[in-house]
Amino acid sequence: MQRNKAPGELELVRRFVNTRDIEEGSEEFDSPDSLVAWFAGMGLLGGEATADQEDLERALALREGIRSLLLANNGKEIEPERIRELNRVTGSVCLTVCFDDGGRATLKPQSSGVSAALGRILAAVVRATEEGGWGRLKVCPNDACRWAFYDRSKNRSGKWCTMEVCGNRMKARAFRQRQASGKG
Repeated sequence: MQRNKAPGELELVRRFVNTRDIEEGSEEFDSPDSLVAWFAGMGLLGGEATADQEDLERALALREGIRSLLLANNGKEIEPERIRELNRVTGSVCLTVCFDDGGRATLKPQSSGVSAALGRILAAVVRATEEGGWGRLKVCPNDACRWAFYDRSKNRSGKWCTMEVCGNRMKARAFRQRQASGKG
């Protein structure tokens, strides 16, 4: 199934959110070791890094908090509990403003290990917000899917991860509901 990739650093955020595939029932972060392996594979951690259960729980809370924000980018309400959890995790990550040789301000993680990897993901979110691409990163509103995708539509009106699958399913479901209620 084609799922829209995001440009630049937003692809890291999209891939991070999609480590849990609700439709397939799979979870890439099923242990601290799998978390470290994924971060290492993404170039966010070195091979010597380790993680514990608390690191895993922070990563899962960050992922689901970002998923909630992406669902809000698709017109849904933000769950207050997710925001509280998201803020708890972001409070455990130290980011510092640094300037590159051209004078451009960037956020850099000042911690190490899993905290640094989480910080790089958060920095990508902040940059995307500042640069205007954040609103195009969305989560499919289909409760059975919730896959993160990048909306490439001209007017930013893309709703489904794919029209061929979730879009058709949800439209057919709405049609059946209208028929059943006598409004179709």
